[in-house]
Amino acid sequence: MDRQNLTLLTDLYELTMMQGYFRNKDRNETVIFDAFYRSNPCDGGFAIAAGLEQLIQYIKELRFDDQDIAYLAGLGIFDKDFLDYLKDFKFTGDIYAIPEGTVVFPREPLIKVIAPIMQAQLVETAVLNIINHQSLIATKAARVCYAAHGDGIMEFGLRRAQGPDAGTYGARAAIIGGCIGTSNVLCGQLFDVPVKGTHAHSWIMSFPDEYTAFKTYADMYPSACILLVDTYDTLKSGVPNAIRVFTEMRAAGIPLNFYGIRLDSGDLAYLSKKARRMLDEAGFPDAVISASNDLDEFLIQSLKEQGAAITSWGVGTHLITSKDCPSFGGVYKLAAIMGEDGAFIPKIKLSENSEKVTNPGNKTIYRIYEKETGKIKADLICLVEETFDEKEPLLLFDPHEPWKKTKLPGGSYTLRELMVPIFLNGTCCYTSPKVMEIRSYCQEEQNTLWDETRRLVNPHKVYVDLSGKLYDIKIKLLDQMNQG
Repeated sequence: MDRQNLTLLTDLYELTMMQGYFRNKDRNETVIFDAFYRSNPCDGGFAIAAGLEQLIQYIKELRFDDQDIAYLAGLGIFDKDFLDYLKDFKFTGDIYAIPEGTVVFPREPLIKVIAPIMQAQLVETAVLNIINHQSLIATKAARVCYAAHGDGIMEFGLRRAQGPDAGTYGARAAIIGGCIGTSNVLCGQLFDVPVKGTHAHSWIMSFPDEYTAFKTYADMYPSACILLVDTYDTLKSGVPNAIRVFTEMRAAGIPLNFYGIRLDSGDLAYLSKKARRMLDEAGFPDAVISASNDLDEFLIQSLKEQGAAITSWGVGTHLITSKDCPSFGGVYKLAAIMGEDGAFIPKIKLSENSEKVTNPGNKTIYRIYEKETGKIKADLICLVEETFDEKEPLLLFDPHEPWKKTKLPGGSYTLRELMVPIFLNGTCCYTSPKVMEIRSYCQEEQNTLWDETRRLVNPHKVYVDLSGKLYDIKIKLLDQMNQG
């Protein structure tokens, strides 16, 4: 995890293609690649872009050191002159991206790479690896937090994550998506995010009795005293012993600023309601009741509907692994090649599946908001040279069913361009915000979604449209390809 140079974090065929381009030097044209995804994770209505800070770090550190060259030489498939070329390799192109924490939708470029094709080809695998993973977990976290309706969600899935990197960067993404903290101390150190936690059943079991375990913990951590009450018997032992400790703390004049219980097993709805009554009757109505135990957005939603008296949730396995949807599905496709005159020639990938037909050309994205509500109306993918006047009417149409059209009156909408420059001529020109700042921005972004788009089941899909000029280019290329 400490190694900053991840240059060999790539698929072998990226390097073999690079050597092929090297052998045909006139083929090292400047190209455009788009990284995008085709469908929202978890059958949701949106996704959250994440991972850009780590992508920036990867590009900055992109180089082949002596060990890398020696390893590649040992494979026996790369020629010496190509390996000599790699010794001085560096990224010199441009990268544009949608900032982290932004709400995004299928088929719109999250990352756009403009570079000589050898450079653009090499970074494909790492771009997808980094952006796919963190965007997936940030999206899952956003869903879990939405289900909790404002209750705090703590991420604590490190021990179930697919390795240290997935646990640490996944926790980072979960904070971006809306979690209030993580149990992962390394993530807290690296990204300056809140770390939270209580104690395990083993703490209780290591003492002669439950009360002594609770009392010892409360003496050590009086300002963060959340007691795990289900080691032996939640209602007959755990909650009464917790109440006894809280009563003694109050009698001793210890401020009860943040205290309560955690449930980690059993019928969480039933137990939380019973525990709430016991705590209230004992004079502790502000005691927190937190819960864990294989939670996800659907179980949290169900428990809320059952009237569970839980206001804090610890979510582990299902969040850090996005268990029901373990892959984001992002792809990286060639969109244009620069011609001899310096203009980009649009390129398109065909497929029998219409969803896999790519959008050609040098593109950007405008988000269209309903002026009255500030909610997202649609996203518009267009050519970079296109401009729009918010005072003029705007015609939108579904690129898959172009007869479906919507005309927005001038003055009824506002526009925001989503993609921003990250690297220009190989130099980084973007400073990543702190993770907690990205989290706040992400909350604002989600508030621009209609409730119908945020719901967990059968959400309303936000339209991602093409401009008329881009649509015409796409249709022209399709016609040319179909004519052979």
